[in-house]
Amino acid sequence: MSSGSAVCCLLFAVYCLPYIDMSIISDVIDSTRAIIQGMGVTLSYIPKRKWTVQYPEEPVTVQPRYRGQHLLHVDELGREKCVACFLCAAACPSDCIYIVAKDDPRLPEERIGVDERYAEVYNIDYGRCIFCGYCVEACPKDAITHGYNFELSVYNRADLLKTKTDLLITSQVQSRNYRVASSTEDVDSEYKEV
Repeated sequence: MSSGSAVCCLLFAVYCLPYIDMSIISDVIDSTRAIIQGMGVTLSYIPKRKWTVQYPEEPVTVQPRYRGQHLLHVDELGREKCVACFLCAAACPSDCIYIVAKDDPRLPEERIGVDERYAEVYNIDYGRCIFCGYCVEACPKDAITHGYNFELSVYNRADLLKTKTDLLITSQVQSRNYRVASSTEDVDSEYKEV
């Protein structure tokens, strides 16, 4: 080894190595401190009692504002409230509502809907629906609302398309095992003090 390369190695060891070692050591210390802090948060949740619902043996508690499967409402005489104005379909950001309007020239007592016009076809594709509630807000007749039905899982994607008969409040099968919380009850927290 030449004396010039020995001097370069010595200068590197004297001037550069302390900075390199200190930065590595400080990185290790900072990383260890962050891991210990994160594990402290994790370990603080272990002694708390978990709030786990053993569904379907126990009923699920949902908030009153919960947005489940849509309901198409009828009036007190059993006539459909929807007048096929297409406002819900226009307000839908995911374009999942499909409506076909039809005129009903019969007498008001014999009509299917409350108006001369009604929705002959009313489909909602739950494969696309994001449950935003814009359709409910847009409806001028309060014909569509969100129900509490949360059991929407299917084995076939085509079964996510719900027709008018599936959505009518008079024929829709609701989830049986749920309970709507009171307005003062806290059901939002993941861990609940019991």
